[in-house]
Amino acid sequence: MFRFAPSFLLLLMCCGSATATDDAGNWPQWRGPEGAGSVEGGSYPAEWTADNVLWKSALPGKGCSTPIVWQNQIFVTAPIEGVDALIAFDFAGKELWQAKFGEENPGKHRNGSGANASPVTDGDTVFVYFKSGTLAAVGLDGNIRWQTNLIDRFGPDTLFWDHGTSPVLTEKYVVMTRLHKGESWIAAFDKVSGELTWKVARNYKTPIECDHGYATPLVIEHDGAEALLVWGAEHLTLHDTESGKLIWSCGGFNPEGTGLWPTIATPVVSGDMAVVAFGRNDKGAPRLFGVRLGGEGDVTETHRVWNREDMSTFVPTPVVHQGRIYIVGDHGNVTCLDPATGKTVWSDSFGRHRAKFYASPLIADGKLYAAREDGAVFVADIRDEFKLLAEIDMGESIIASPVAVSNRLLIRGIQNLFCITNE
Repeated sequence: MFRFAPSFLLLLMCCGSATATDDAGNWPQWRGPEGAGSVEGGSYPAEWTADNVLWKSALPGKGCSTPIVWQNQIFVTAPIEGVDALIAFDFAGKELWQAKFGEENPGKHRNGSGANASPVTDGDTVFVYFKSGTLAAVGLDGNIRWQTNLIDRFGPDTLFWDHGTSPVLTEKYVVMTRLHKGESWIAAFDKVSGELTWKVARNYKTPIECDHGYATPLVIEHDGAEALLVWGAEHLTLHDTESGKLIWSCGGFNPEGTGLWPTIATPVVSGDMAVVAFGRNDKGAPRLFGVRLGGEGDVTETHRVWNREDMSTFVPTPVVHQGRIYIVGDHGNVTCLDPATGKTVWSDSFGRHRAKFYASPLIADGKLYAAREDGAVFVADIRDEFKLLAEIDMGESIIASPVAVSNRLLIRGIQNLFCITNE
């Protein structure tokens, strides 16, 4: 059985629960306490309007990162007057402090920014990364503890679009990956000092753009120890977190050698199965795979359990909830899957529209929340099958993923941070 690594379990226990319940009151990383994009329990709204929210706070510049929450403090990255910054808000939407870094490198994609990567925290320090190359550690009081620039140290990224990979935490390290054309790597930095502990190459020859990766690694447990699951360049790989050493690899995801297939959606893990989205679901070429975890060496021929070519996702990362996988496709199709077999439990749709889904969906209180790029937020009851409850126009573009914590729904738009509640 595979589960999230001990460092995350300890994190959850510090919150008061090791079962990802909403009582924890924390959302420490992009996809929540267990990296699944879902929480159990709590009471979350089914319908609201953009003018009827608990509060909204204006943001100083364009950013697409998802907020994180620790002990009633909300942390979000955004540019402030041309420089990268981390901003802290309290639970009433009042700004507490700003931590400013170097000059921003603004996004070139219409739905991108220089602040795409989401923060992550271990409850003591908040770690951030920006397209400019700045990797930094900030105390919960706003004091910058250390910072370094990975572009200055390791060279520029050659990604066609804006950097999207978020930093992840192991027990000792903050880990970054850069997967692109050229020297690709995984690097671990000491959380306290910022010193580089290890850096390993991760290079595979692929068709054009297939070596470009925007997905975020997952920290899981393998044989009783932490391991890092990395997806990109047509390979799913597992690495030892103490050294970066490769434990196993799985390829064969693109036997036809099709080009222009970067990796954007992050894999999700349920039980001993990783569900991996690939291909171009946005352009009618979906690919979805079930890969069994475990083993060592090259597991390409033994661990790819199932695959589908009729549905997938390109940008939004799926949700894991109560042993099932929920996928919101780029054009609004919604599918519930059995991760063991890849078979559809049910499927439905939010309706066809020229705008696409870039944000990754959320499940909380038996409801699926999905935000479209034009600012429409959809709410559906998924406790049995699919029942659309509401479509809310937030009045501004939404690229960041929704967050559910302590009966508060946080939605980060391009201009404002919204807080919505039943209370």
